[in-house]
Amino acid sequence: MDDRAVFAVGDIHGCNDLLTALLDTIAEASPPGGRRPLLIFLGDYVDRGPDSKGVIERLTRIRADQPEARFLCGNHEETMLRFLSDFDSGLAWTSYGGRETMLSYGVTPPRDKDDLEGWRRAQQAFKAAIPDTHLKFLWGLEDRVEVGDYLFAHAGVRPDRPLNAQTAHDLRWIREPFLSHGRRLAKVIVHGHTPETEPFSDERRIGVDTWAYRTGVLTAVELDGESRRFIQARRGGGSIGVADTFAEIDA
Repeated sequence: MDDRAVFAVGDIHGCNDLLTALLDTIAEASPPGGRRPLLIFLGDYVDRGPDSKGVIERLTRIRADQPEARFLCGNHEETMLRFLSDFDSGLAWTSYGGRETMLSYGVTPPRDKDDLEGWRRAQQAFKAAIPDTHLKFLWGLEDRVEVGDYLFAHAGVRPDRPLNAQTAHDLRWIREPFLSHGRRLAKVIVHGHTPETEPFSDERRIGVDTWAYRTGVLTAVELDGESRRFIQARRGGGSIGVADTFAEIDA
């Protein structure tokens, strides 16, 4: 790990309040005078939650302040960008939680999913409402990051292909046969995309999508040498708490 802690943040889905609490805890965990930890965001920043705009704004500021931070493209960013660039092929995004994203940018979409003219007007309004800095950030997202013995991808990898021959589609969308594949790969895969009520950790992969928009729990994993620690921001009782636990590595 190059003597540097890495924090990989799971699927945020518009939950800016949880992201704020999680990042505050990560900042407090950084040793004074030491090397700043490397932040890697695993994608799916938008859709379904209430404040996609706030999440993107925060991430653009992190990119400006921490040029070494890395930001992966999730399948929700892919479909959002397709909707912006090609109405006919991108309209499916509106059923993936795109409605909530548009509302966060101050654009009210039509209630009727079959109101194509209404959706065309909403698409144009959405284009006008998104700051250029947000579009530049979204178009600049990566598909993979490698650090030490870990490969970070939004969804995972196709296990029957070499890691250096993965397609963007698989890195952003795959579930099976990746999730149930039993053989250890050349690197441990750190991913989001497939939600679970608890983070997952074994010798093959680490999954950190804990359904933030539904459960109110946003998860990051800290990788420091061979140790793994999960940090979670949890919403409940009108406030947000943060907890952490060291992960066992199941063989």
